[in-house]
Amino acid sequence: MNTKILLNERPNGEPTLQNFKTVKVDIKSPEEGEVLLKTIYMSLDPYMRGRMNDAKSYAKPVGIGEVMEAGALSQVIESKSNKFKVGDFVEGRTGWQDNPTVSANDLRLIDPTMAPLSTSIGVLGMPGTTAYVGMHNFAKPQKGETLVVSAASGAVGATVGQIGKIFGCRVVGVAGSEDKCNFTINELGFDDCVNYKDPEFAEKLKAACPEGVDIYWENVGGITFDNVMPLLNDYARIPVCGLISLYNATSLKGGETDRLPLLFRQILTKRMMIKGFIVFNHYDQREESIIALSNWIKEGKIKYKEDFVEGLENAPNAFIGLLNGKNFGKLVVKVNPDPTI
Repeated sequence: MNTKILLNERPNGEPTLQNFKTVKVDIKSPEEGEVLLKTIYMSLDPYMRGRMNDAKSYAKPVGIGEVMEAGALSQVIESKSNKFKVGDFVEGRTGWQDNPTVSANDLRLIDPTMAPLSTSIGVLGMPGTTAYVGMHNFAKPQKGETLVVSAASGAVGATVGQIGKIFGCRVVGVAGSEDKCNFTINELGFDDCVNYKDPEFAEKLKAACPEGVDIYWENVGGITFDNVMPLLNDYARIPVCGLISLYNATSLKGGETDRLPLLFRQILTKRMMIKGFIVFNHYDQREESIIALSNWIKEGKIKYKEDFVEGLENAPNAFIGLLNGKNFGKLVVKVNPDPTI
């Protein structure tokens, strides 16, 4: 049987367990050009919340009754394709299910000797490529600049900050707990980290950035952006790859204060660059990013942390927790045993 987790109904605000439905169906035998997979690791990422909305965006929303979208690392257990043989490890957007049958054209081969399999959906997968592309293409870090990274202990933010250190930046993280801040400083090598839940967040962030902010990596929005904005220097760059604080919002009104006029004045007078980007538009750089990141990992310049959840059935609860910052590191669902361990 193939266990699937479907979108049962669209959430209004924060998702609940009622928004998901688990079903078991017969495994589909692969047709020509297809492979049958056993999912080993499945990625949970904040962008999935947007897929649950019936709204126009950069990607088609998940339909009611359809499998929730996700990237996953799987093993081929039956093949009708000359691209992959039984036993191969592959990565692709195969969704919240444990034995999917998919087109071989939608998968990439993973070398299990290169790194732990789980990294193919983390630091050597979509999150890592996001960090690499945003820093390489848009942030363009220079030695001596100050980089502030929101969601600093997460899969993308942790990698962004360490890339900043490689290029000689002063790196300041923003995270939601003292444990996460200590991790970014003591394990990842950030110069400082500030807890956005601290009542003195604004003062402490300013003190951590005595020369202002040259690059702000936007993962979150909300209070973090509000307090970074006054610190931005001339020619500051702001790559925007996520706005997790807004994903459960039922309205995009930003409270009583309209920050837009001030922001646009700063964009003009400080000649800043704000660039929204989606990593899927830059997958021509995926191999380049994986080679660079894997080399940095081997050299000890980049470390990573993974937060494992056991069992596909626990994915909905884990996803809800992700949107509330309960994970610590890249959130990965271990669906089936890893045969390489």
